[in-house]
Amino acid sequence: MLAIGTLAKRTGTKVQTIRYYEQIGLLPEPGRTEGGQRRYGDDDLDRLAFIRHARQLGFTLEAIRELLDLSDNPGRSCADIDRIAHRQLKEVEARIARLEALRKELRRMLRECSRDTVSDCRVLEVLRDHSACLADHETGA
Repeated sequence: MLAIGTLAKRTGTKVQTIRYYEQIGLLPEPGRTEGGQRRYGDDDLDRLAFIRHARQLGFTLEAIRELLDLSDNPGRSCADIDRIAHRQLKEVEARIARLEALRKELRRMLRECSRDTVSDCRVLEVLRDHSACLADHETGA
C-alpha cells in the first residue's frame, strides 16, 4: 500500500491533483489507516497512470471519465471508446491546423520585415492592427 506522497512521486502527479481526482470521482476514495492517512494500491496506481497519460494526450476530464467508465465494464463494445478517441483526434488536428496557420503568419511577418528601424517594423505593424492581418489573409497575401 502506498501513501499519497509516494503515489504522487511514482506517477509524477501533484498531491493536490490526486485529491482533486478523488473529489471529482476519477479516482475512488482510498482506504485509510487508523490514523486517517490515505493508502493506495496497484489498481489506484494504474488508474492514475491512465489518467495522466490521457491528460498528456489532451483528453478532457469528462472524456477520461467516459473512458474509465467504459474500462470498468470490459464486456461492453469498444465502439464508444473509438468514438471518444476519434473526437480527440479531430480536436488535435484542429489545434495543429491553428498552429500551422500561426506559424505561417509569423514566417510571413518575419519575411516582410525590412530589419531597418522599429518605426518600419512589419512585425509590430501586424501585431498592432490585426484587421490588416485578416485582410491580408482574405486576399491571400
